[in-house]
Amino acid sequence: MLETIAATRYVTPLREGGSLPGVVEADDLGTYVVKFRGAGQGRRVLIAEIIAAELGRRLGFRTPELKLIDLDPQLGVREPDEEVQDLLKASTGLNLAVDFLPGALGFDPLAWAADARFAARVVWFDGLIHNIDRSWRNPNLLVWHRDTWLIDHGAALWFHHNWKTADPQRPFDAGDHVLGPYAADVEAAGAELAGQITGELLETVTALVPDEWLDAEPGFTAPDEVREAYVDHLLRRAHGPREWLVRTEQRQAPKAGPGSVGAFWRGGPR
Repeated sequence: MLETIAATRYVTPLREGGSLPGVVEADDLGTYVVKFRGAGQGRRVLIAEIIAAELGRRLGFRTPELKLIDLDPQLGVREPDEEVQDLLKASTGLNLAVDFLPGALGFDPLAWAADARFAARVVWFDGLIHNIDRSWRNPNLLVWHRDTWLIDHGAALWFHHNWKTADPQRPFDAGDHVLGPYAADVEAAGAELAGQITGELLETVTALVPDEWLDAEPGFTAPDEVREAYVDHLLRRAHGPREWLVRTEQRQAPKAGPGSVGAFWRGGPR
């Protein structure tokens, strides 16, 4: 299970996201971006964050460290903003803490050019996890210390909002993916990544999700049944026909000028 820490101070809301995450300090002296269980999108978003980010980490992508963070009900009492106060009160108990990367910059295709192999791996990975939220409008990539970090996976695994319609072969259109224009051979990247995806790996990742977030899931009788459903779905998606990746016409990738930051940064692993 993920390490559990306790929140000590709510610093500020991040109003760019629809779920109103916040910057929070904790008793381990760390600073985190916290995704709250009481937000309108609910606990399934936190489940998707853990499964997608931790699977990505084990496949070689950089994702910020995750921890569980306990919120005392008194933390919200001192907040003057009523919206924040209501959110904190509704989120008493375990929430998700994402390591804050100070000074990180959002990915900008006008400033940075992504490595072709790295881009292909990310495009296929996002297809695997049904992640519809890494587009030109919302890249969900950070550049930190000249490396690229994948963030914000709450919109992934969206099939779990209605398990009855979950389909491991549901098409994924990568035409709007921010790294699509840079991706050279997505099929080869997919074959490489799929070879690393085993039942044991997925069981390790899903075991990181707290039981209380999986309890009382409609159609299931126990948290382990829900975990098994995630494992089965992702295994069949990774090792099935893999015809679900659709690459419609891509937008032309902007060119980073000589001498720009993009001339120096590449997104692949060291």
